[in-house]
Amino acid sequence: MTDKMELLRDTRLFVLDMDGTFYLGDRILPGAADFLKAVKAAGKDYLFFTNNSSRSPRDYMAKLAGMGCPITRDQIMTSGDVTIRYLQTHYPDKTVYLVGTPPLVESFAQAGIPLVEKDPDIVVIGFDTTLTYQKLSNACTFIRQGALFLATHLDINCPTETGFIPDCGSFCAAISLSTGKQPKYLGKPFAETVEMVLDKTGYSAHEVAFVGDRLYTDVATGVKNGAKGILLLTGETHIDDVADSDVQPHGIFASLGEMGQLLGTL
Repeated sequence: MTDKMELLRDTRLFVLDMDGTFYLGDRILPGAADFLKAVKAAGKDYLFFTNNSSRSPRDYMAKLAGMGCPITRDQIMTSGDVTIRYLQTHYPDKTVYLVGTPPLVESFAQAGIPLVEKDPDIVVIGFDTTLTYQKLSNACTFIRQGALFLATHLDINCPTETGFIPDCGSFCAAISLSTGKQPKYLGKPFAETVEMVLDKTGYSAHEVAFVGDRLYTDVATGVKNGAKGILLLTGETHIDDVADSDVQPHGIFASLGEMGQLLGTL
């Protein structure tokens, strides 16, 4: 594990998870806003990245602004953004059946992704909080008929203020059990996410730290793709989980508040 001060000193871009890292529900976690100020004061940058594809980047911008933390469109990415970029790069003009919320559908349509309700080339599963049995059944049918199976992210559960609710990975597990097919996941912790971050920001992988409360997504994104992975103990992962994990973080902090305090001493 890297020395905490050295880790902060060497990082030029902090890619921050949102749920369980910066806020929980409608409450910014203690010290999180001060961390952003410390990043700017140190001449470094930050970017929010969430695997939660149920909302659009504009929705997240509005949520943060309502919390007194306004950001620009360049400071927020989602797994939906990565999926759109992946489709545009590798499958231009292929038709897509999208299982997603209205904001995700709108994002895909605005990006020019051809969305269809029958005979798609590709099925994309997002974190669809408007999921119906008909959508699930349609997705399974199309995948059995040969459609490519993609998913915006692999998170099994989504944290809320009252506990956890089923996320995209849970939906995909049901589809996989029904069809015998496994999806290609995008979002964190996969290389497509890191590639998009580096392309959009101009930083090199070794200058970037992915920060969050989950070992298998947030931390793994950095550890597995040439960047740094920083674990925060403000959400899903407990310190006792680290020893048994095959993903070992470069650093562990109690919170963004602790990171901000230390960053202020550099």
